[in-house]
Amino acid sequence: MQIDPRGPRFAAALTTLVLIAVLLTGSAALLAAQTLVFALGALGGLRRSPYSWLYRTLVRPRLAPPAETEDERPPRFAQGVGLVFAAVGTAALLAGVGWLGLLATGLALAAAFLNAAFGYCLGCEAYLLVLRARTRTRTDLAA
Repeated sequence: MQIDPRGPRFAAALTTLVLIAVLLTGSAALLAAQTLVFALGALGGLRRSPYSWLYRTLVRPRLAPPAETEDERPPRFAQGVGLVFAAVGTAALLAGVGWLGLLATGLALAAAFLNAAFGYCLGCEAYLLVLRARTRTRTDLAA
């Protein structure tokens, strides 16, 4: 499925704001809510994400059509990576291991900020590395 690449950047901007709020407040509940957002995007597809709905409803109608579209799979994989970091952070905050919760949140924030500010998606790059490694492994096994 092809998507408007501006949608994931919009989602990354909202994620950045949420994760900054988590770092400022130490709120496990807020990080749990962001974890749910990641889960919906990673497991259900980007169209199931609340941030995607906001983009499609409030932002996209006011923009010109995208110059190009992109494959949904890399940003969806990135949502999965965010899900792992947010889940670890949430569990750590709930367990009273604040340093680990804040570290996991900070790492997720760095990735979200890179995407929001510069259009550089770390999770998308990781997806491509995994894809290349799988392709090499299959080629090596076939030889």
